[in-house]
Amino acid sequence: MKVAIATENEFVSAHFGRCSTYSLFDITDGTITSRLEIENPGHQPGFLPCFLAEKGVDVVIAGGMGPRAQDLFTQNGIKHIRGVQGKVEDVIQAFLKNELQSGDDLCSHPHDHGECQHETELKDVVIQGLFVCITADGDTPENAVDPRFGRAAYFQFYDARTQSLEAVANPFKDLNQGAGIQAAQFIADRKVQALITGECGPKATSVLNASGVKIVTGAAGTVESWIRKLKMEKADA
Repeated sequence: MKVAIATENEFVSAHFGRCSTYSLFDITDGTITSRLEIENPGHQPGFLPCFLAEKGVDVVIAGGMGPRAQDLFTQNGIKHIRGVQGKVEDVIQAFLKNELQSGDDLCSHPHDHGECQHETELKDVVIQGLFVCITADGDTPENAVDPRFGRAAYFQFYDARTQSLEAVANPFKDLNQGAGIQAAQFIADRKVQALITGECGPKATSVLNASGVKIVTGAAGTVESWIRKLKMEKADA
């Protein structure tokens, strides 16, 4: 059996046809015998399903894909699993254990909304948990909250239990597309319990909601000011 996973920076891509690479796994008797990364040869209508069929692919895994691609895969006898997110390595292991199922197509949400539709009160963040991500335009507490979630310069992770703050450069900010999805998967993988940012698109919101991450949008000011707010809210809780 050969499985192809649409891949973007070691994560499952939300866009089957617009990913950077495909991770091809050869599987024999439930064991991976080889892995090969191939570049996406180009997004042309109807081309990629036939291209992967010629590679001998039996199963395709992606965050989402259009109805035409789904039909072409079916015509070529290729099973497709959509609505998948997370690290490629984790996903292929779940597949081997027969634990991977199709979910909501991550490409199916409307594209005309610029802001997150699920705003959360700060008190809910404190109640939800103690590990928070704040988008920032720099790597210090004095830096401002970056309003662009997927394109933020840095993610600053605040752990209320240890009072520690870690700044991590956003590795997805310069992607041509899919930055929000990849950023959402990135912070969800770090077990973040809440996100504080300016705005969050619907696709990223879908990933974060599925991972149980609370979202506070419309944030302004500095990272330091939001940490103070969290401390005050926690003291009053």
